[in-house]
Amino acid sequence: MRTLVDYRPALRSRTGVGEYVHELARALVRTRPATSPCEDELCLFSSSWTDRLDPAVIPGATSIDCRWPVRLLNYAWHRWEWPPVERLAGAGSGGRFDVAQSMHPLLMPARYAAQVITVHDLDFLDHPERTSAEIRRDYGALAERHARRADRVIAVSRFTAAQVERRLGVPADRISVCSPGAPDWAVRDAEPSSGYVLFLGSLEPRKNVGVLLDAYAQLASARAGLPRLVLAGRAGDGSEGWIERTRTAPLAGRVDLPGYVSPGDRRGLMAGAAVLVMPSLMEGFGIPALEAMTLGVPVVVSTRGALPEVVGDAGLLFDPLDPAALAAALGRVLDDVALRRGMVQRGRARAAAYSWDQTALGTREAWQLAVEHRAAGSAARRG
Repeated sequence: MRTLVDYRPALRSRTGVGEYVHELARALVRTRPATSPCEDELCLFSSSWTDRLDPAVIPGATSIDCRWPVRLLNYAWHRWEWPPVERLAGAGSGGRFDVAQSMHPLLMPARYAAQVITVHDLDFLDHPERTSAEIRRDYGALAERHARRADRVIAVSRFTAAQVERRLGVPADRISVCSPGAPDWAVRDAEPSSGYVLFLGSLEPRKNVGVLLDAYAQLASARAGLPRLVLAGRAGDGSEGWIERTRTAPLAGRVDLPGYVSPGDRRGLMAGAAVLVMPSLMEGFGIPALEAMTLGVPVVVSTRGALPEVVGDAGLLFDPLDPAALAAALGRVLDDVALRRGMVQRGRARAAAYSWDQTALGTREAWQLAVEHRAAGSAARRG
């Protein structure tokens, strides 16, 4: 099978979708059948006017790097469904692919390849105000039509799969669940003596950082010796008010803003945390929670989206609209050694159930089903 995968989400920084596509690509190469590696070719696609794809970014995969501006190509693909990937690939790449894999809810145009999309969440349907650029312009208007036309839809969680079926009208038998895998990190030796409260993710409206600041302010006003709060992630649109709050009492001098954390630095940052907090209003999966459980860091997460599915009984859950509930949960974790030990044990067991190799296996199965679906459709049209 020859597959073209849209690698653009990982081209500049690996957060969320970018981490997913990068680690999936590594696992696909790692688990490629030894008996027929030439018959299982993974080709990474990128397009940018300024940023170039390193041909060696995933050893064992080939690459196609086009000099098309991202916004121009997205507009042409989303609105005109042109140019097809076979044309962009060119004759030098062999011309045809069996599968064209998009890493977002809109199709990669293709003449011959089976078309597969991966859906991470559908928050853009209910809250377009929390989106920007092409997502606000195109996703809400086009996602349902593209999903129904796809030969296969991959969802990153059971929660997201149910949303795809209900909200986009895709039959359950055309949806595959391929969740992210846990990182290959060794569990930390011990919890840090002066750990911090960690948030790791983009500072954007969906992440609900304001409620975390409210909860932390309540704790700061009520108790001495409160660990520092670390808000790690790139500041996005709408984050200005949160950042300004960190400079005023009772938060002033208590909050660190290190910005975007590179993949090589994520483990070190996570290992120093007393607890990880995800107050999100919606998560299609929640990779930071899985990373934390892998290391043995307790997690406190909201009850929204797929977070309860991911953490199971390993984490404490709270209503993301209730700062007092979050403050109470954080206080319990920080004060109760026995509670933390139990959370760590359950979290490590939970994380062990998620493997990138299993993600790769499930993705290959989804691609095969997509090829069969396209072939059946072609045969029906000829008949």
